[in-house]
Amino acid sequence: MAHTFDDDALAGVLGHMNDDHSDDNLLIARAFSPLPDVISSQMVTFDGAAGQWRIVAADGTHDVLRVPWPGGEITERREVRREIVALYDVACARLGVTPRPHA
Repeated sequence: MAHTFDDDALAGVLGHMNDDHSDDNLLIARAFSPLPDVISSQMVTFDGAAGQWRIVAADGTHDVLRVPWPGGEITERREVRREIVALYDVACARLGVTPRPHA
């Protein structure tokens, strides 16, 4: 069973992703979703195995997208950022987008 993060970790990461990185959420969804033309994506949860996004396609179809962490299972909050950045980089490569530098 995947590691479960506490409510503070979930709230902190999800708030940051949805408030400050909504474009990254959309990019990840477009790269990994089987739905064509994703127009909306919000990160809704994560655990030690994957991140999860609620997505909407242009035709109104709603879905939940679960994407495994590229580096494998994690157990520490600090590892979540590393894995989301890795997902972003893979998404950029899949979509042919030049990734921005990471600080």
